[in-house]
Amino acid sequence: QVQFAESGGGAVQAGGSLRLSCAASGFTFGFRGIDWYRQAPGKQRQLVASINNNGTRTNYADSVKGRFTISRDNAKNTAYLQMNSLKPEDTAVYYCNMRQNGRPTEYWGQGTQVTVSS
Repeated sequence: QVQFAESGGGAVQAGGSLRLSCAASGFTFGFRGIDWYRQAPGKQRQLVASINNNGTRTNYADSVKGRFTISRDNAKNTAYLQMNSLKPEDTAVYYCNMRQNGRPTEYWGQGTQVTVSS
């Protein structure tokens, strides 16, 4: 069964950094691209960053470009999101997932909470 387990969130002050991890199981990790999403209270889930199956291509939402870096370690079935220069507007629950037919799968994890104070 496909599973995603996010970790590494926490509470930081503006300007701080966090590194999120996404441990995946139940599928051939190295064959699939991975996306990071976030959902702030009262807002829709937003795609934050994407990485292709072998890590050679990445994409970022404009709001995080230059501050966040997505990466992966296929030997560990794990993806990462390094978040620097955090802002209060980055406060959200962060999730990882893969896409099927161009859309995220139904296999959402519990997410990891990131709270940035000013």
